[in-house]
Amino acid sequence: MYTRKRIVIALGGNALGDTLPEQMLAVKSTSKAICDLIEDGHEVVIVHGNGPQVGMINNAMSALSREDENQPNTPLSVCVAMSQGYIGYDLQNAIREELRKRGFLRTPVVTIITQVRVDEKDPAFGNPSKPIGRFLTKEEADFQAKEYGHIMKEDAGRGYRRVVASPKPKEIVELGAIKNLVDSGRVVITCGGGGIPVILKDDHLSGASAVIDKDFASALLAKELDADVLIILTAVEKVAINYGKENEQWLSELTVEQAEKFIEEGHFAPGSMLPKVQAAIDFAGSKKGRTAMITLLEKAKDGIMGKTGTRIHQ
Repeated sequence: MYTRKRIVIALGGNALGDTLPEQMLAVKSTSKAICDLIEDGHEVVIVHGNGPQVGMINNAMSALSREDENQPNTPLSVCVAMSQGYIGYDLQNAIREELRKRGFLRTPVVTIITQVRVDEKDPAFGNPSKPIGRFLTKEEADFQAKEYGHIMKEDAGRGYRRVVASPKPKEIVELGAIKNLVDSGRVVITCGGGGIPVILKDDHLSGASAVIDKDFASALLAKELDADVLIILTAVEKVAINYGKENEQWLSELTVEQAEKFIEEGHFAPGSMLPKVQAAIDFAGSKKGRTAMITLLEKAKDGIMGKTGTRIHQ
């Protein structure tokens, strides 16, 4: 029997392209997949990554401060806020346009600039691991490390990227507004790039030099909204163990316990599939009946129908 579901979608920043023209094209195909779920009657809340985009913004603002001594360096938290604005702008307009093509003339789409509180004592601040910016050659990475003092790491065989601190999300500051908008039938884009990382001191929220992993922020949001499904979109249709080896095995279904066992055995790459599986476990294990799914963007609808993807549940 058909049941209406509340779905939180975690959309990867890499799926949005590396440049503004690429992003404007990418959001058109992205909006189609999202609107398929809305058309089927589901409530959809969207979280997007910002890895390439926040790196681009940070580099541009750093270049400006070097050219003009009166321009101070722009904090990374402000760069995250900028990325939420310009990605949300393109994404909400693309979703609105696609909805109108399908006859949904009165379905509002809104982007919320969202702050997410982190713990200033989080050990991640002493061990930067979150990739941002585009993929670089070793020569380009060495130049950035020497010229700008960035920490550069090789990323799953795809090239080199800058890494920054990635503390765990503790609280979504604008949660009340998000709940009200979702409950009133709005399509909400929130927690972009994992949220603007902030630290609470007395009554003041101050930006932190970090980028929160959007998959962990999505899991927290999905729990707080009492969502039925968390869909984490990635570059593969299903999760695999022994990935890239002769005994590679694609997985259609996992219990939380099985997923935890595969993590202990080291099957998932840090900074790549590992945080996605960890976030899926966090959500699916938080309450009976909740399901997390990891799949391709264009397979999201098929995944909800049980035709593909990797489903993680209790």
